[in-house]
Amino acid sequence: MASTNLLSTTITPLPFTSHLKYSPFVLLKPAGKLRGDPKRPPTIRAQSKNDDSVDGPDRLISAITYFYPFFDGIQYGKYVITQYAPFQILIQPLVPAIRVFKSFPLNGLLVFFTLYFIVVRNPNFSRYVRFNTMQAIVLDVLLIFPDLLERSFNPRDGFGLDLMMSFDSTVFLFIFVCLVYGSSSCLLGQLPRLPIVAEAADRQVL
Repeated sequence: MASTNLLSTTITPLPFTSHLKYSPFVLLKPAGKLRGDPKRPPTIRAQSKNDDSVDGPDRLISAITYFYPFFDGIQYGKYVITQYAPFQILIQPLVPAIRVFKSFPLNGLLVFFTLYFIVVRNPNFSRYVRFNTMQAIVLDVLLIFPDLLERSFNPRDGFGLDLMMSFDSTVFLFIFVCLVYGSSSCLLGQLPRLPIVAEAADRQVL
């Protein structure tokens, strides 16, 4: 009987909870940031957030600069170009420009100083242009090392010649990939960051 009375008794809510609705989950809003939270200082880097953030002339100028190290190191592709026809087809339209670049021994040095002092050190150009130009310059400077190796180690035949052919072909493929990646990224308004040279270019461009 006692249990029957307990079951039949209605439970009345407490006065201060009668207006509340039951919810199985309680959603808590995240607390806002405290005003005293430390803020990290902004890092200045060349970057492109989207395709519309870089002007057309800046894209074109940046893309053209990557031809400088490619023209300067085209001689390392003598084995690859002669053995593989697709490379001959790709290089053929560039032959007139390569001949002009190679026609005078100091052309490479003149282009170097022109790009560095007129573009990289010129604040009138955007940082996007100056960064990509500096990447091309650093990439060209790196070509000094394979040139010194060829001057000091120039085998005529045997294993040494095979090793030198592989080394030259590797250098050529590297600068070719940098040309394709760098130029195509610039034309799309993106920021290419080449391995080895990107950090050095960041330090040089203020």
